[in-house]
Amino acid sequence: YLQEENRRQLHEMGVTPDPQRPAGTFARDVFDRLLIDLAWASSRLEGNTYTRLDTQNLLQFGQRAEGKDAENAQMILNHKNAIEFIVESAEIIGFDRRTLTTLHSALSENLLGDPNDEGSLRQRPVQITGTRYVPVAIPQVIEDTFDLLLQKAAAIPDPFEQAFFGMVHIPYLQPFSDVNKRTSRLAANIPLIRANLCPLSFVDVPERAYVEGTLGVYELTRVELLRDVFVWAYARSCAQYKVVRDSLVQPDPLRLKYRNELAAVVREIVLGMQPPREDLVRARAEAQDIPVDDLEGFSERAIALLNALNEGSAARYQLRQSDFRTWYDKYRVRA
Repeated sequence: YLQEENRRQLHEMGVTPDPQRPAGTFARDVFDRLLIDLAWASSRLEGNTYTRLDTQNLLQFGQRAEGKDAENAQMILNHKNAIEFIVESAEIIGFDRRTLTTLHSALSENLLGDPNDEGSLRQRPVQITGTRYVPVAIPQVIEDTFDLLLQKAAAIPDPFEQAFFGMVHIPYLQPFSDVNKRTSRLAANIPLIRANLCPLSFVDVPERAYVEGTLGVYELTRVELLRDVFVWAYARSCAQYKVVRDSLVQPDPLRLKYRNELAAVVREIVLGMQPPREDLVRARAEAQDIPVDDLEGFSERAIALLNALNEGSAARYQLRQSDFRTWYDKYRVRA
């Protein structure tokens, strides 16, 4: 669907300082900005009335905007969960059924009339507002077509082609009862984040342009308008993240080397309800077979990560908020 010139342009715009780092590294580097941008912009394309500041207050402080209904807040919080899932699972997810149904489940939580529809393929006909296009209605055909769609998407080697393929075909098939476009927008980020390319946030994308591009696929099975929106949106996203990207400090080589081991120690200390004390951290470091020459530096970094732990970063260590809060209230070292 993308022309060769499009792909070349997109790769040039999206390159990040060290694409050879583990999948999802760049997205984690810019995570705080990405979370707010993508949750707000994708929700706005669904008619959500939260401003970017409203979104920031909700995600960072849990403050709901006054005078706006609960659906707006739920939609944005669902985006948060979905984005965290993509970034933290970047090394193991892809265009497969488990990933897409998990993504849909996160995005649709508490927004559908029937909870059974959250993360499940559609079992009944649907109509799409504003178009004469009627998606296929037979459940077995939906399932077979969805599997074929995923098979074809997974076989596409170019991350941008794969991303755009998902943006075209997921809304066209409507494999879920609702929340298909949201699922396609976040799914488009999977190959980009895996490849450590700049993510696609949809910031500043005009709702009318996006709707017309999608209608072009529904009504005419033509992708040109949506392709133009995709390329423009990506250029805009790259411009937004260029300042962030250029200001990034070089990663701490010890943290990079022992990323998994540090995460394990942080998780064990919190779940064990232990204080962030050097002797406890060092004992767990030794259990991780950290070489003697690196033990001191490893322990210092583990303690620093524990002291910096907050509600947002707790998800990085697969900690439940209840476990984090209990540990935090008991042991967290405050500045």
